[in-house]
Amino acid sequence: MTGKIELLAPAGDLEKLKFAVLYGADAVYLGGQIFGLRAASRNFTHEEMLEGVAFAHDHGAKVYVTLNIIPHNEDIEALEGYLDLLGTVPFDGVILSDPGTLLLVREHFPGMEIHLSTQANNTNYMSAKFWATQGVRRIVLARELSLEEITQITNRTRDLDLTYEVFVHGAMCIAYSGRCLLSNYMSHRDANMGDCAQSCRWQYRLVEEKRPGEYYPVVEDDKGTYIFNSKDLCMINHVKAVIETGVRSLKIEGRNKSLYYVANIVRAYRRAIDAYYEQGEDYRVDPKWFEEVQKASHRHFTTGFYFHRPDKEDQLYSRSAYIREYDFVGLVLDYDPLTKLATVEQRNKFSVGETLEVMGPGFFEDLLEVRALFAQDLTPLLTAPHAKQLVKIPVKSPLAPYTILRRKREVQHG
Repeated sequence: MTGKIELLAPAGDLEKLKFAVLYGADAVYLGGQIFGLRAASRNFTHEEMLEGVAFAHDHGAKVYVTLNIIPHNEDIEALEGYLDLLGTVPFDGVILSDPGTLLLVREHFPGMEIHLSTQANNTNYMSAKFWATQGVRRIVLARELSLEEITQITNRTRDLDLTYEVFVHGAMCIAYSGRCLLSNYMSHRDANMGDCAQSCRWQYRLVEEKRPGEYYPVVEDDKGTYIFNSKDLCMINHVKAVIETGVRSLKIEGRNKSLYYVANIVRAYRRAIDAYYEQGEDYRVDPKWFEEVQKASHRHFTTGFYFHRPDKEDQLYSRSAYIREYDFVGLVLDYDPLTKLATVEQRNKFSVGETLEVMGPGFFEDLLEVRALFAQDLTPLLTAPHAKQLVKIPVKSPLAPYTILRRKREVQHG
């Protein structure tokens, strides 16, 4: 394999795209306001797509657009019109799962690089060969594969113009490659049309039809159980093993996640990937990487199917809430070298006397004691209470735009 493996990050909106790129992503994937499987995300208008692609390309990154819903007959006409709109944006590839959508993309964009979504459940090398004959150039392999199976697929298709992508971090569905009908049944929101209600995260009890009111102890908890609730995938300590399967892209899940989540997870995996190529045979996992990914909102972690078939240890039966140990409190917009004041956009309340962590691209951290706080007109403040209020903070050394300020929570589990 030549060249570094690609780090692919989610971009739920234009701001997250910029942070993903600046914090180390080689490529991002995004959706427009229809046909993209993340209806809850803000997603991109046409104008934002143009701006986002230009920003990414200016920074040497690629952009892939998602068209991975499972369309019905009534969606086809709108899809064709939408493809005409997408044709005006210089995307680097399109991610899809439906064969009919693939035909339409080939008709509209003969030269477009086509990526097959994980929704298409590609689990073997013969399926990969088939999709290659249909013009697919990258396959996002099913999550239900082991490292050994992935290696077999890449080895048996080396003669094809085909690359592979795998998920390494983020939420796991209690479904086959994300194809789930539970949300549709429980809340009439179709996950396969981009509107998942995350019904798998709800609390359930088991009851037999002829014994109403008698709840069976699925686990030893009289409050019920979250029987469909998976732990989050995390492969930060196993980047070397994934790279050596022969795949070409490591993908982070999370277009609905926060700006802070995207920046933090991307920079941790960026460091792990770079270390693999820089250190060679001396490569060592740095415990700091795992410490960092735990500072973003997450559930307990699992390695998914990579090493073994998931069992009860890979599920969360007692709760579905996220672990949130840190708050994203501020975003640096500017720094004045004359006054040594950083202009910060407040994202969560913070006050004079607090010590904040400074987090930026390049995997650096520092501490910032808030010794004073000023309004834009330099009126002294004791706290920054309003969402997105602009304040000025004295700093000892320059802080670049896009630097993030965070604070450890006193109560760690929300």
